Amino acid sequence: MITQHYNSIHFENNLLKQIKVKENQLKIAQESNMLHVAEALQDELLKLQGQLSEPQDVEVQALMGLLDD
Repeated sequence: MITQHYNSIHFENNLLKQIKVKENQLKIAQESNMLHVAEALQDELLKLQGQLSEPQDVEVQALMGLLDD
């Protein structure tokens, strides 16, 4: 259980780092008038942010479902 929690935290921290990198890349692309690159980076950023908001652990989802019942 502790290992799963650690893995979940590690996954989330990794996503946050990736999001920060994409935000910096997007800012540079926008400042450089690289419209197509900026659009692609926005798409990638949205996907990463979507992953961050998704529950990653099936067991946690199952436990939360038991709490709801």
